[in-house]
Amino acid sequence: MAKAYTPGLLVTRHKKHRIMRRLPISGDVRVKMNDQVNAGDVVAETNLPGNVHPINLANQMSLPPADVVGCMLKAEGDAIALDEPLAQSKGLFGMFKNTINSRYEGTVETVSPVTGQVIIRGAPLPVQVQAYMSGQVVSISEGEGCEVEADVAYVQGIFGVGGETQGCIRVVGTGHEQELTADLISEDMAGCIIVGGARMTVEAIRRAREVKAAGIISGGIDDQDLKELLGYDLGVAITGREDLGITVIVTEGFGEIAMAERTHAMLREFEGREASINGATQIRAGVMRPEIIIPLESVPPAANEGQFEEGQLEAGRLLRVIRDPWFGMIGKVSDLPAEPHVLGSGSKARVLEVTFPSGEKAIVPRANVELIEE
Repeated sequence: MAKAYTPGLLVTRHKKHRIMRRLPISGDVRVKMNDQVNAGDVVAETNLPGNVHPINLANQMSLPPADVVGCMLKAEGDAIALDEPLAQSKGLFGMFKNTINSRYEGTVETVSPVTGQVIIRGAPLPVQVQAYMSGQVVSISEGEGCEVEADVAYVQGIFGVGGETQGCIRVVGTGHEQELTADLISEDMAGCIIVGGARMTVEAIRRAREVKAAGIISGGIDDQDLKELLGYDLGVAITGREDLGITVIVTEGFGEIAMAERTHAMLREFEGREASINGATQIRAGVMRPEIIIPLESVPPAANEGQFEEGQLEAGRLLRVIRDPWFGMIGKVSDLPAEPHVLGSGSKARVLEVTFPSGEKAIVPRANVELIEE
């Protein structure tokens, strides 16, 4: 029998989550199989090659390129300090010698008799990869990294900016429909992940950054506020590398949108717990969603585990409508008509029937919904 599938965002109180922590180049893995790690623990480290600094000694010393090698005071592989003599000409009768000092600190990598250039390589750049999520090391890739696994509560957002960070969850405001404003944020929230309700203002984000909060999460954000925060139009791109000093995640979308009550209730349930968040988002091929990960101290009973296949549309599935006139509303699939339905525009499309908590039913194109995976 044919099956229908649609994208979905995962919001669940329990899943077994595994992440790969990988170095950009070969290095040292600092953990072993079955080690228990905390989010901030360094699991692998390496050194990236330093910056390359070319120096044209032939020009600076007014010599043929082939003569540069004989004037060098440092050999290939030697360390050199800032302003230390690098080369010296023979002079005339031992006098009028021209000495060239290094403008860079590092190691002499090459001396070319063909071009007369000297290459100085800067100090190696240390790179450390943290566990990001507290859990157990379940696999090791020698020289590359490791995988960490844990039982977690997990929320995928719609959009985010800023990279990986960790902190204690702090819920502000009175409910999921309250706007997240600057006055709700206090000095004692340093290092915390602040959870609001509806739209977060740019003033709230700046206030959170001012008190040195790790992250801020709410239902929506205005696109103009985002532009003001970043200083430019984001466009279609991969986010997560912004140097904002704080990670920002919206769970629903752009505009005056309240966080889903179910999501807000779950985050409030875990208030005071340590969480890991990442704002990295990509909406084209290879979709990435911002995420909120809360390691669990104990595993709840799996009441509905395996009840639905991931991504499959079935009666009883929880979903959210992502187009007007029911934009943002959450309900359950109550029927999946097999035949295409004629829409108000006169076009035909595959539809489903959704029943909202109020009991109201609506016919919605299948392309206008996303599943809430549990």
